[in-house]
Formats: sequence, C-alpha cells, structure tokens
Amino acid sequence: MRTWIAGALVGLGLLAAGAAWTQTPPATPAPTSPAKNDYADPKTWLCLPGRDDACAQDLTATVVQADGAVAKEPFKAADKPLVDCFYVYPTVSNDPGGNSDMTANREELAAAYVQFARFRAVCRPFAPLYRQFTLTALRGFMTGKPIPADRFLGYNDVRDAWNWYLANENKGRGVILIGHSQGSGVLRALIENEIDGKPAQKLMVSAILLGTNVPVSNRTGMWGSIPLCNSASQTGCLISYVSFRADSPPPASSRFGKVDSADSSAACVNPGALAGGKGLLRPYFTNRASSGAGNAETVWAKGKTIDTVFVSTPGLVSAECVNKDGFSYLAVTVHGDPADARTDTIAGDVVVMGVIQKDWGLHLIDSNLGMGDQIDIAGQQAKAWTSK
Repeated sequence: MRTWIAGALVGLGLLAAGAAWTQTPPATPAPTSPAKNDYADPKTWLCLPGRDDACAQDLTATVVQADGAVAKEPFKAADKPLVDCFYVYPTVSNDPGGNSDMTANREELAAAYVQFARFRAVCRPFAPLYRQFTLTALRGFMTGKPIPADRFLGYNDVRDAWNWYLANENKGRGVILIGHSQGSGVLRALIENEIDGKPAQKLMVSAILLGTNVPVSNRTGMWGSIPLCNSASQTGCLISYVSFRADSPPPASSRFGKVDSADSSAACVNPGALAGGKGLLRPYFTNRASSGAGNAETVWAKGKTIDTVFVSTPGLVSAECVNKDGFSYLAVTVHGDPADARTDTIAGDVVVMGVIQKDWGLHLIDSNLGMGDQIDIAGQQAKAWTSK
C-alpha cells in the first residue's frame, strides 16, 4: 500500500492543471479510432466492491481538536450499503502521451484513495480507469508545444464504464456520481448526455461535482432538470462548488466560479450548510509527512506526531457560498487561534516557483474540505432514496 500512497500528494498536487478541460465538456461525443475498453475486466477498474484495491486501504484518521488533543478515528465501511457510488478522478496522469494508458499508476491509485475511498462508509465503490487528457498534454498546451490528444476519448471510456455498470452491477440500485476537476467535467457531460431526462435519472441519488463550473439557470435554479441540493433528505440533486479562501477571492483572470452564459451562474452548494448561509466544514485533509510527498510537514498540533494519512480538524474551517463580481464560489475561512496548539492554517493553494496562483483558489483540496459532510449527506440521501 505505501508504495503508491507515498505518491498521493505528489500526484494530486498536479491535478489542478486539468481544470481548463473541465470547463468545456463535450456536448456530443466524437467518434474515436482506439478500441474500446472491456470493463468486464477487473483490471479496468481502480475500485470495485469486495476487492483489495485502492479503496480498501487503511483509512484511519487522526482527529486534532482545538486544544491540540489528538485521537485516532477508525474507519468502518458499510456492512450492507444501500446504494452505489461511481467516481471519476481528476487530472493526475503523468503518462507521456496526450491520453493516458489503462495502467493504474500511483497517481490514479492515490486519487481514488484520497478523494473517494472514504465513501465506502455509505456505498459500494465503482471507479473506472479511463484514458484521460494527461498532465503531459496540459503542459504542452500551456507552454505552446501541444502534443496530439483526443479530448473525447476519456469521456467515451467513462460512458462505456457507466453503461457496463448499469447492465451488470446496478440492478435497480441508487447511485451517487462523484468527481473532481477533469473527472467532474467528464461526469458533467455524462449526466447531460446520458442521465438528465433519461431513464437512468431515476437511479441518480445525487451528483457531487467539485472543482468545475456547472451552469445553473438564474431563472429556475436548475441544471437542466436537476435542482441544487438544499437538504440532506433531498435526492436527485446536485452538490457542486469551487473553493477559494474568503480573504483571497477569485481574481478577474480566474477560470473557476463563472460560466459563459449571462443567464446562468456557476453552481455553489455549501456541504456545511445545504440550506444556505455559513456553516462549519468537516474536512479530511491528507498528512504530508505520512504521504511521503517530500513537502514541508504541516504541524497539525505542536508537540504531537501524526502518523495517519488522513487528518480531521473539527471547528477549524467554515464556508459559505458567495456570488460577487461575476463569480460564484465557496468562500473558506480558517479559524486559527495562535493561543492554542493546533495549526492556524491549511495548505491547498496551487504554488508555482514559490508563488501562489490565486486564480486557482483551493482547487487542490476541493474534495477534502467538506468530505465528512459529503459522506454524511450521501448516507442520508441513500436512506431517503431507498425509502422511496
């Protein structure tokens, strides 16, 4: 396990670069020449139920209280999960081509582990590999040296994985769709093309699409026929946001928190306060020291050693959705106290050559910020959907 967990923050530290793709998902998939994947082959999946894989590793967390006290929090997967979860990971592949191959390297494994595995507390996990638009292609594009890449191939793969899941595993079960960055962009296209207004919509418990701009009508408050979630008992709804520090809002150049249409706004749903307003978040951050990423260690509590990959900090972070200057985003406030032993800040900014890229906000930790809340909501939605 440690072989690939050691690269968790290394790989996820690069995922922000894929956001440019996520803002313009394909409306209609284009035909591609590569052969289709066989999603009946377990090797084409990062996570499947009942398997020792990326989602079945140690998820013990250390809870760091405001006074610096620490305690281990064991993880327990649901014995008989009521619903399924279908996850698409963000831009993490360092494969040399424009599209990744179908080998699960440590980047893909780490993404599923850090962003998705904890959802096993409420659902059966399904996470397909797909031939995504790579970091290599993004670097080429951003430096003016583009390399050939098929922007539709990854979507087609995920669509095929979804269809295989529906035909072979779903059996009428509810399903929660979860993604981040490029993964959210791919799921956005999947929902628009294959779910919204289609028979599969009745199976959708909810969609959690983070780190991408989902256009919501200013008139109806809907994304197509899908409303924003405003209570944990609501089903068939959307949770989506892009996150920024409250004291560092998106600059005019930011690609996050805005959409092209004047009739729509980027969706923002606060998992810490679904009905609106401010609310505390229950994050599950990753501990740099235990991940072996080689970055500076966060001192979560002075004088205390944290040896788990996950760290929870009750009461440290709150958030509210803000709509200002043409941007709609989750404004995150850190309630540090210099007088206590706990950390007064959090990492999560995109940093290039020592300079914080403010237009990215807290993209690197979109998923982690409200993960505890998302899982709690998913559990309540699963019960509500099943009861119907």
